[in-house]
Amino acid sequence: MPPQASANLSVSDRVLAGLSKLSLVMRHESWRSAGQRGLTPTQAQILSILAGSANPIGPKEVARQMAVTLGTASEAISALVGKGLVRKATCQSDGRAIVLTLTPRGRREAEHAGQWPASMVDAVDALPEHDRAALLRGLIGMIRTLQEQGSVPTARMCVGCTYFRPNEYPDTPKPHHCLLIDAPVADADLRIDCAEMEPAAEEVRPRLWSVFVNGQTLDNQGPGHRRSPSKSRRTIHVNK
Repeated sequence: MPPQASANLSVSDRVLAGLSKLSLVMRHESWRSAGQRGLTPTQAQILSILAGSANPIGPKEVARQMAVTLGTASEAISALVGKGLVRKATCQSDGRAIVLTLTPRGRREAEHAGQWPASMVDAVDALPEHDRAALLRGLIGMIRTLQEQGSVPTARMCVGCTYFRPNEYPDTPKPHHCLLIDAPVADADLRIDCAEMEPAAEEVRPRLWSVFVNGQTLDNQGPGHRRSPSKSRRTIHVNK
């Protein structure tokens, strides 16, 4: 790209150019790491998904979480079954459905598959903590927009969870509150994929996002009001 054209790039263009460079590194490292273990990146990702699922899931759910066709997922799953890493079984509650489980060797492989490339870990760790938190917050916003567009599967993020209380403690290092653990959390603590995430009611989610972004509190119980985890499973009501 000519220097003059590069200088005229918008901030959005420059962010996307940076993300493109990072994606190249991730893709290269994924192929290198998976290839060393005789897997493709798709097969390695399936192992990670199965290892991170609280309950057994089937090929359709794997395909949904990966945002690929059922045919693509099924081909990779068959290869993993052939390698002795995954088992297919009939679902106990629905005899017509197939569920997938990891074999002991598959679980060991999943631990390797779930590890991030060391070069990327070093690059993130080199950032000051406040930059890491800001980057995480920005990524959460991008993922949420892509979810709404239907471009990526729904992620199990804090912002959108029934346990999440944004900005309960404004102007503090840990401004948010998680009802599940009954503790304050910082932006740097926010999760993009949390196994304990329970989606908030559909009508509540826009309000959750709005107060998270704008630094408001969620309801009239006020900032800093700690709640017992034993009461955390009730539906969150918000002021409109």
